[in-house]
Amino acid sequence: MRSAALKANLATGLLSPPWAATTTLVCAIATLRHPLLHPQRGTASTLMSSPLIPGRGAAQILSRLKPFNRLQVILQHLKMSKHTDSTAEVLLEKRGGAGIITLNRPKALNALNLSMIRQIYPQIKTWEKDPETFLIIIKGTGGKAFCAGGDIRAITDAGKVGDRLAQDFFREEYMLNNAIGTCKKPYVALIDGITMGGGVGLSVHGHFRVATEKTLFAMPETAIGLFPDVGGGYFLPRLSGKIGYYLALTGFRLKGGDVLKAGIATHFVESEKLPALEKDLIALKSPSTENISDLLNSYHAKSKIDQEKFVLDEHMEKINSLFSATSMEEIVKNLKQDGSPFATKQLETINKMSPTSLKMTLRQLREGASMSLQDVLTMEYRLSQACMKGHDFYEGVRAVLIDKDQSPRWKPAALEEVSDEFVNDCFKPLGNNDLKL
Repeated sequence: MRSAALKANLATGLLSPPWAATTTLVCAIATLRHPLLHPQRGTASTLMSSPLIPGRGAAQILSRLKPFNRLQVILQHLKMSKHTDSTAEVLLEKRGGAGIITLNRPKALNALNLSMIRQIYPQIKTWEKDPETFLIIIKGTGGKAFCAGGDIRAITDAGKVGDRLAQDFFREEYMLNNAIGTCKKPYVALIDGITMGGGVGLSVHGHFRVATEKTLFAMPETAIGLFPDVGGGYFLPRLSGKIGYYLALTGFRLKGGDVLKAGIATHFVESEKLPALEKDLIALKSPSTENISDLLNSYHAKSKIDQEKFVLDEHMEKINSLFSATSMEEIVKNLKQDGSPFATKQLETINKMSPTSLKMTLRQLREGASMSLQDVLTMEYRLSQACMKGHDFYEGVRAVLIDKDQSPRWKPAALEEVSDEFVNDCFKPLGNNDLKL
């Protein structure tokens, strides 16, 4: 109770007995040490990064305020800057001419939740309009993952009981994907570690995606009764040949330099060099997209990645022929007729996936190949809501993430049982509930 009351009182500037005097003293001691209270003692960077009082004259403005008014400004500053707390799920800060987004849920492999989306989206929009922000960098903490995906467990729990989160999450996540895809400021994603699902949506639509030897990419949604969303219908069919269809239907994982060679990353830099790269990006003075590209190219050139062979090189001819069919039944038929070890392995993988998801995904990519990112995201929102109303998503999450028995019981259980009429219904507009971008 006391903690909640303290927060409420600090937010309103009021203090209640019987512990008002003590709290006032604690606040006074804390704020006397705060650089904003004494701008002449503080650092310019601390002040300039304040979301409350941006601009070069902030120090002068604060110095003219009375101590009590200055105290109020600081308390409000601290309240608004809670997202820079090391315990926050996402850290948002301005360093030099760069806005930096740090995904900060290392124990959850930086999985993206609605709270994080609601912090990142408005900040990107703010930096986009700020003449003092020249680029945006996004990265993850913990050393294992950039972002392993969306917070699927929370979405599952919400969908089961009809909670609005099952609508709001996808709607706002896709709005964020679009904001990244249309961002007017150069957007640099440092995809160091696991980058799957929602993590791909936070990176792939930006100007630059920097992979490392630790990058692990996948769109594994067909294994949990979903589909490769977050704009997967836009970027996957635009990859070379039929590799995007292959990645979408099988969930195949790409590692390290192969993420670059597949066309998902734009650059490759060794993981240990990322801090130096970030420092150099921040140090650029009023950089253009070309300046940023030149810097990334210089780091990329120091790696030997271009000399290495693409993991799927020897299979590309088969991928392009086997996955060029217009229906899932045809793709399965192609794989059976081919009979090679590679084709047999893909057939085994596909047979484990949700038949409904497979049919939905193939159509999603085929239609998305000629659609704008906005139209793809609108289409994908419709599909997301169809999945929330269906069976396979909940069953897939149970089998893969909850019980972990890896034995989902799909309904329908076979491709032939998933009717065209059912798939058509999944793609139908939602009227007033459609995603509007």
